[in-house]
Amino acid sequence: MRMRVSLALGERRPLSRQTAWGCFTANLAVPGSGSLLAGRFSGYPQLALAVGGLLLSLIFGVRLAIWALANWSRLHQPETDPLTNLAEFWMAVRWPLLGIAVFAAGWLWALGSSMLILSAARRDESKAVPPRLS
Repeated sequence: MRMRVSLALGERRPLSRQTAWGCFTANLAVPGSGSLLAGRFSGYPQLALAVGGLLLSLIFGVRLAIWALANWSRLHQPETDPLTNLAEFWMAVRWPLLGIAVFAAGWLWALGSSMLILSAARRDESKAVPPRLS
């Protein structure tokens, strides 16, 4: 049996608190997935930011590691100028840092969406409770 994965929006309906917590944890693990599960369109750009940031970090991080290994002995010589080394290091590390920042933007956006999903579920749940009779 093949498992089917879909990125279609979930049905936009009032969520229980338990489902909202599931969306929250899904957004923490994979930004945008919990928002999509809750039926929010904002999950698509959140997911795109997370995947794009991850790819940037991975590709340029590998290049940074290769560059660092190739220049290790030259960078650690005592007679080299530290500002020149720092400038070279900045040129190599800026793209992986951009990838981390892009991923963090998607993750923070997903965290904000998760908080909104939780508060909406709490509000909907309190409306469903009948009034107390004394």
